[in-house]
Amino acid sequence: MIFLVFLLISELYIIGGSNDDGGESFAFDRIKDEIKNYTNIANAIIKLSLYGKAQNQSYDRLATFVDKFGSRISGSDNLEHAIDYMMDALKNDGLDNVHGEPVEVPHWVRGNESAIMLSPRLHRMSILGLGSSIGTPPGGVTGEVIVVKSFKELHARASEAKGKIVVYNEDFVDYGTTVAYRENGAVEAAKVGAVASLIRSVTDFSIYSPHTGLQDYAAGVPKIPTACITVEDAEMMHRMSKRGNKIIVRLTMDAKTMNRSAISRNTVAEIKGRTHPEQVVLVSGHLDSWDVGQGAMDDGGGAFISWQALSLIRQLNLRPKRTLRVVLWTGEEQGHVGGKSYWSKHSDDVRNYDLVMESDGGTFTPRGLQFSGNKAATAVMAEVLKLLAPINASSLVSPADSGDVAGFMAAGVPGGSLYNENEKYFYFHHTDADTMTVQDPVAMNMVSALWSVVAYVVADLDDMLPRHTRTKFNVH
Repeated sequence: MIFLVFLLISELYIIGGSNDDGGESFAFDRIKDEIKNYTNIANAIIKLSLYGKAQNQSYDRLATFVDKFGSRISGSDNLEHAIDYMMDALKNDGLDNVHGEPVEVPHWVRGNESAIMLSPRLHRMSILGLGSSIGTPPGGVTGEVIVVKSFKELHARASEAKGKIVVYNEDFVDYGTTVAYRENGAVEAAKVGAVASLIRSVTDFSIYSPHTGLQDYAAGVPKIPTACITVEDAEMMHRMSKRGNKIIVRLTMDAKTMNRSAISRNTVAEIKGRTHPEQVVLVSGHLDSWDVGQGAMDDGGGAFISWQALSLIRQLNLRPKRTLRVVLWTGEEQGHVGGKSYWSKHSDDVRNYDLVMESDGGTFTPRGLQFSGNKAATAVMAEVLKLLAPINASSLVSPADSGDVAGFMAAGVPGGSLYNENEKYFYFHHTDADTMTVQDPVAMNMVSALWSVVAYVVADLDDMLPRHTRTKFNVH
């Protein structure tokens, strides 16, 4: 009974002072009152973003950017020109310490590609080669198709697959589950002797649109060319195979990975803290994209609301106690290369990181924040999110996506990501349809306000968020 009473009493307190769990404790009522005092500032940020001079600013800035540069794949000159542009834009916006931090990134080039069904009828298919795929020989690869619904079926029919092109017609469960076919489809097909693999695009909706993305090869397994095809073609070939039709496809791909890695940059800007400039609240998104569409949704929107979070604060002449830092990652699509590089360079300073946030799941109408942290930090963030009630974005859910900030989150730094109405995100993900048409200015105004309010309030509180060190958290 005494232990139960102790637990109930302890729930009234959160840990503050130092940025470890063993720091000075303070009453939860005090932190609630402190956060309530930010109501006027939160409302000012919301008003400026939704109705003031900054209305549609993040949308207009993004539109100008993506219309000028289009897609921005890792290693390309176009990405580096886009980074140059962004550093000038951040300087012109009056932010502090604008600079680039060099990152070595892979450089994969798509080249020309095609897939033609030769039998049972002539049909030119729409495809997108997968990142890091090798190309075919100059004349392409022509082979009979074997269609499978799963890795399990492929392994059960391994004797039928040798010398053939494996077509995966896997069902979409959710992105995290189904993306395994895109990532590992070529390896599993090669293990059974296939000469190429074609993967049904990882999406729950298609209007004959293939989706690209990164795929992995494995040591000791032959590399075979691989591409994504549309949901419609995968399902059609599955029906044909069930009828006993012999399907023959010719796949031609010029894809190659350049021998030398390229040098890119993470783009960094700040509002220097007035009291504890060494302590950091970080907001982020990635500037690189795949080489299709405009990269407006993935992740131009996330990058530009992160810039806008600081821009709104600067326009209101606010300067929090801690430093607000925006990092626009490079090489995210190639496996969080920019995020891993940043972690390796800044991990020694991990104790000074208060909160790390990344937006890489669309910038649609916000519901609130996804958050990872201990119970005390979660209680604080729940109070901060109440300040977003005027735009109905006060929900706090767990966990946060980690992505490029995974290293910091693994070390126990609280992490946040945008919780938004992104049910249609994977309709456009990694396709030619990822353009400004997907973006909505009103939604971007709202998510910019949310991102800015959360970042500013956390950066200006008397105490850093409490944290704990996580174990068994893998950085991918």
